[in-house]
Amino acid sequence: MSQNGSNSPDILNASVEDVRYLASLLRGVHFSTAGLTVTVEEARTLVAVAFIFAQVFDDFDVVPPKRTRQRSPQVIEEEDELPEPGPAPRTPRAMQQDEEGEDEVVPENYTTAFQINLNVLVDCLNIFGTAGPVTAPSATTHKKWTKPVQGGGGAEDNQNSDGGEGPPRRGGVNGGGGSGQRDLLPVRLGGQMGDKKTSVRLTYSGDGYPLVAVVTEESGGPTATCEITTYQTEPHLSLEINSDIVVCRIILKSSWLRDAISEIDPSCERLTFIANPPLDPNARRRNGAESQPRLRIQADGTFGSTEMDYPNDKEVLETFDCRQRIVFSYRFSHITKTLRALSSSTKTSMRIDEDGLLSLQFLMPKPHSTSDETDGFVEFRCLALSE
Repeated sequence: MSQNGSNSPDILNASVEDVRYLASLLRGVHFSTAGLTVTVEEARTLVAVAFIFAQVFDDFDVVPPKRTRQRSPQVIEEEDELPEPGPAPRTPRAMQQDEEGEDEVVPENYTTAFQINLNVLVDCLNIFGTAGPVTAPSATTHKKWTKPVQGGGGAEDNQNSDGGEGPPRRGGVNGGGGSGQRDLLPVRLGGQMGDKKTSVRLTYSGDGYPLVAVVTEESGGPTATCEITTYQTEPHLSLEINSDIVVCRIILKSSWLRDAISEIDPSCERLTFIANPPLDPNARRRNGAESQPRLRIQADGTFGSTEMDYPNDKEVLETFDCRQRIVFSYRFSHITKTLRALSSSTKTSMRIDEDGLLSLQFLMPKPHSTSDETDGFVEFRCLALSE
């Protein structure tokens, strides 16, 4: 659907039959290969990027606009000498075409960028109330935290109510920290509307034109056409993590991190990640066991602090690569902005470089995807607090 008065094709034309997965990816950054990249920034400290690959869409087409290269007119005087033998001289019509200009060759890796209000786009996708977030499958049955042992309690005190040990272990110090089972996660709307789907076609015709979203409810339902004002892009914060100076890499199931963050008291001000490299065999024999946890999350606030330890267990930390002991703190209000993407993801990749730059990548599996399809993911990058 072109809003352009000329016959030139739209720059962007994309459609998807089920809008819920697209809305879930966009909602993940709400507060490469071909596809869309949505970037959100806050406080010059936090950058969130949603990578939406072309395979997410049923139709995805980007047509670079034709650019005209102007040439200065050439004037030929009658007194000029005859040209030397060679190619035939250009006719006045050919010279007129040179004056008007000719089409430039646009590179194959052409990209177009524009700025919109993300709240408006998410509201348009959910205009019929059927674009709730996709619920990630539960990766574990452990829903309760182990309580700290007091007064020499028995082994059953370290067990969850379902009979299994539920890493990570949680304990409060300085009289504060997590209190009870809190549900701070956003309400998951996926599945509430049954299997009713909503499709959308996105069209963008170029600079100065709106982003047009044609939202259609299936089975002959209503259709809504939304025109979202676009703006010229402004320079945003560039937080690129250098893999050469990354000192800690961790891959874990998203449910372990999600449950840990949701347990933390909202009044906490900072969140600290502490990672310790594995002990060498000689040190392990001297100590008898590893005295320090592989990964510890510590939350500090006005009313106290909470510590959560992750054990050296492949069921919890699928990948753990730590070169040196690291201790970096981040503003808790920034980390909580990852909860929307975290609640819809299945796996989390955490990377921290030697300067404390934190990268959290959340794998967002597409429902009913096949093996040859690429899942989208959302990445958050956050600067560490200066001590």
